[in-house]
Amino acid sequence: MKKIQSARAPAAIGPYSQATGLGNLIFTSGQIPLSPETGEVVGTGITEQTEQVLANLGAVLEEGGSNFSLVLKTTCFLSDMANFAAFNEVYAKYFSEKPARSTVAVKALPRNVLVEVEAIAALPE
Repeated sequence: MKKIQSARAPAAIGPYSQATGLGNLIFTSGQIPLSPETGEVVGTGITEQTEQVLANLGAVLEEGGSNFSLVLKTTCFLSDMANFAAFNEVYAKYFSEKPARSTVAVKALPRNVLVEVEAIAALPE
């Protein structure tokens, strides 16, 4: 198993890796809208926060040798399903290949953010 760590994404805020790789797959930890430089939450609205989450996710995928077009499955966590449509608008810009996805509403997320996204991706063949 390979540990994946990108300086272009926020450091883990707990005892976990940004991602791990095994064979031709990468499994990312959930990314929240933290600035990689400051560790602070970026944005107060769902659009800004989703943009930062996906920038962080993209950095981790790239560090592992993958990209958005090779994502097989995402799991998305929203603090409020009222944000679902706005979240989808941003998400669709990054995931043109339309991977499998689960989206759930949760009571709370770390640092009281609005969104978290994790992914399973393949490596290029």
